[in-house]
This record gives sequence, C-alpha cells and structure tokens, in this order.
Amino acid sequence: MNLTDGIQFDSFAAFIDMGGYAFNVWAVYALFALFVTVNLVAPLRQRKALLRDLRRRQTLNQRSAESTAGVAVDEANHKAERVET
Repeated sequence: MNLTDGIQFDSFAAFIDMGGYAFNVWAVYALFALFVTVNLVAPLRQRKALLRDLRRRQTLNQRSAESTAGVAVDEANHKAERVET
C-alpha cells in the first residue's frame, strides 16, 4: 500500500479548506491547543507563586525571630542592670 493512497485532498489548499468545514475544524484545533497550553502553564505559574510566597513567609519569620531574640536579650540586660543598682 502506497502512503499517498490514503490522502483525500488534491492539494494543500484543499487540505486547508477541509472540504468547506475549515472554520469549524481549525477552530477546534485552536481551542485544543489553547486548552493544552493553559493546562501546562497554569500549574507552573501557581507553583512559582507558591514558592515565592513561602520564601517571603520564611524571610518574615526569620526576621521576626531575630527581632524577638534581640528584644529578649535587651530585657535581660536591663533587668540585670536594675538588680545591680
């Protein structure tokens, strides 16, 4: 069997025209491509946003812990000074 026996279009223009149903056929292909693209890109964007948010929270927690530790040390020093006097 020859590979060209199964081709039902006489020319590339006839292939693009799809027997008069070009708009419907190519619209479905376009929607499918859009669907696949959105389903590939959306999770990647969500992951990126989630990681960015987690990094921001971690930085804020570290800063909070450092400032809290600094306050505790200052209070301890202040109490020690009051006891000595």
